Amino acid sequence: MPEQDRAARAAAQWRQEMPGMDVTAMEVFGRMFELVARLDRDQMTPLFAEIGLQQGEFDVLATLRRSGAPYRLSPTQLYEAMMLTSGGMTARLDRMQKRSLIERLPNPADRRGVLVGLTDHGLEMVEMAVVRHAENETRLLSSLGEDEQVLLNDLLKRLYAGLFATD
Repeated sequence: MPEQDRAARAAAQWRQEMPGMDVTAMEVFGRMFELVARLDRDQMTPLFAEIGLQQGEFDVLATLRRSGAPYRLSPTQLYEAMMLTSGGMTARLDRMQKRSLIERLPNPADRRGVLVGLTDHGLEMVEMAVVRHAENETRLLSSLGEDEQVLLNDLLKRLYAGLFATD
C-alpha cells in the first residue's frame, strides 16, 4: 500500500482545515471510489481487451452462462440479473449478435417477445473469459489473507444491506 493514498491525503487536509469535522466516512468512500476506478482501468479493462471483449459484453455473456442451460433469458430477465446499468443494452446486444456471441430467438412463452441466448462461440468465449477473470480477481485479493477476504466480503455485504435494504 502506498505510504499515503489520495483518500488519506485528502482526509489529512480536511482534518487540518476543519479539525472538528469527522472525515472517516469521506476517507472510506474516497478509497473505495479510487479502488474501483483503478481496478477497472488497470486490471479489468485490459484483461477483457486481451480476451477480445468489452466489460459490458463479458457481463452479458457471464449472466447468460450463470443462468444455466440452455443459457437463454428475456431481455428483461437479462437486465435484472446483470450487475450493471441498462444503458445501451440494445446496442450492446446488436454488436454481440453481429459478432456471433449471442442470438435472439422467439420466446415460446410470449409470441411478441424474444430470448437472448449464447451461441456456441459465445459459450466458448465466456467459459474461457470467466476462468481468466476469476483468476485475476483472486490474484488482486492475494494481498489479503483468507480470513481478511472473508471479513472484507462480510463487511461489504453488511454495508450494502444497510444502504439498500429495500432493493
